[in-house]
Amino acid sequence: MMTTRLSISPCMAFLLLSVFSVRSFAQNNAPQNGAATKEPSQAVQTTIFDTPRSLARSGNEAYTNKRFNEAEEQYRASLGKDKNLAESTFNLGDAFYKQGKYDDAISQFRSIAENGRAPKEMRSQSFHNLGNSLLKSRKIAESIDAYKNALRLNPNDDDTRHNLAYAKQLLAQQQKQQNQNQQNQDNNQDQQQQNQNQQKQDNNQDQNKQQPQQPNPQQSQPQPKLSKADAERILEALNNDERNVQKKLIKRKASGVVIEKDW
Repeated sequence: MMTTRLSISPCMAFLLLSVFSVRSFAQNNAPQNGAATKEPSQAVQTTIFDTPRSLARSGNEAYTNKRFNEAEEQYRASLGKDKNLAESTFNLGDAFYKQGKYDDAISQFRSIAENGRAPKEMRSQSFHNLGNSLLKSRKIAESIDAYKNALRLNPNDDDTRHNLAYAKQLLAQQQKQQNQNQQNQDNNQDQQQQNQNQQKQDNNQDQNKQQPQQPNPQQSQPQPKLSKADAERILEALNNDERNVQKKLIKRKASGVVIEKDW
């Protein structure tokens, strides 16, 4: 469980004499970000008889009864009369926190925690609540720094030590999730690249199949077929040539001249 603190001292301006813890969220649940529903706000009507401390006490009463918007207005009115009243300054941050106004709470607690003139105990508790506000805003690494600063001022604060351990656990889970997300993203990119390469290869194969096969110039070209009439004409021509040769041979034999064939 994470704890936050509220000063309810009715009499001391700089020392927090009475501090109690209220549970902010269960340890097993992640902090919920976002502001609570804001109630209609009306400025507190004060009189000359209202003192900064009496207004602070009214704010404490409203806070205890969980009227956090009213408590905020009472603390603001108190600081309007005395801007240096430490009790109202600190408790205004608590009122912001309870309403889910975490940015306002961060600003309020940081102004006290980083004020070197503020009492050491108040600074320690401001760092504690600053850590809680940062954690609610999902600024886990910053909350760890705030808890560490609180422990430097008060090493015996078990609540702060508990919240620090819890924040470290959340940060480790967050980093693990980020690493897993990055790994998943890298794997998806690799798969997409593989799919693109496979698609490109398939497209090239399809294009090769669609292109007509070119004839090999070294292959012999098929000879045209002769018609029957052409074949007969060629055969007749050959026969005529043969008859002419025979006639020449007969004629030369008759004249007594022997000649060789010229074909």
